[in-house]
Amino acid sequence: MSTTTAAPAPRVETPFRRFVAEFAASKVAVAAFFVFVLIALVAIFAPWIAPQNPYDLAVLDIMDGRLEPGSVGGSGIVHWLGTDDQGRDMLSGIIYGLRISLLVGVGSAVIAAIVGAVLGMLAAYAGGRTDSIIMRIVDLQLSFPAILAALMILAFLGKGILNVVIAIVVVEWAYYARTVRGSALVERNREYMEAARCLALPSHIILFRHLLPNCLPPLIVIGTMQIARAIALEATLSFLGLGVPITEPSLGLLIANGFEYMLSGKYWISFYPGIALLITIIAINLMGDQMRDVLNPRLKK
Repeated sequence: MSTTTAAPAPRVETPFRRFVAEFAASKVAVAAFFVFVLIALVAIFAPWIAPQNPYDLAVLDIMDGRLEPGSVGGSGIVHWLGTDDQGRDMLSGIIYGLRISLLVGVGSAVIAAIVGAVLGMLAAYAGGRTDSIIMRIVDLQLSFPAILAALMILAFLGKGILNVVIAIVVVEWAYYARTVRGSALVERNREYMEAARCLALPSHIILFRHLLPNCLPPLIVIGTMQIARAIALEATLSFLGLGVPITEPSLGLLIANGFEYMLSGKYWISFYPGIALLITIIAINLMGDQMRDVLNPRLKK
């Protein structure tokens, strides 16, 4: 009696699998992805990874101020990246600073994407005067340098993580709105949109169930890029003294704390936080470049 084995079912090529395969084709992008994931994990588990809590006054010793990298402090801790002027361990400060930088960068980018996407789709779908008003506001917003507008907002609101997020959202939402509007204008007259209007579906159903999913590819790409931009903008604001408070320092504030000691040879106070900031921004940008090439092959070099 002969037996036959059933042929294995063909593997279904889903859009997600196709995206992963094309993204993985770039070794640089994959390496950048793993670097970013490592940075995110280090930031999330900072209390368990950092050698000390650098902002717990009970464990700080002013006599350990400005120790060179590799020095042993009075508490017996090896400060692999040295200490700052207050005796805080620089490695611990960078790990905790990453939490604030990523929180502000990712949080502001997500909120700005939501605001910009809603207004961009509304402008494209409604057209007419609504489109004109929204786009004139976008043009006005984009005519101001982002750093200048953020400085003006923070000068009014004051320091604080929430205020920094608000300032970045205000100066960044227009980029999302313009991008989503351009994609929505292309999709507005397609057959599925005409069918949805003929069925008299509510506007919010048409916008968020039919139009938004087809505007996601460019939104994801610009969102990735804007995370890096938001992190750099927050670092600049903190370096200028208008960002996060000194009790919750980000990488930008750590760089500012050691700037005055650069000429005296205490380079590590600013140098290592700067390297951490640079690696984070480069990793995000490299991921964004590959995602842009995958989601929009016409831009592929």
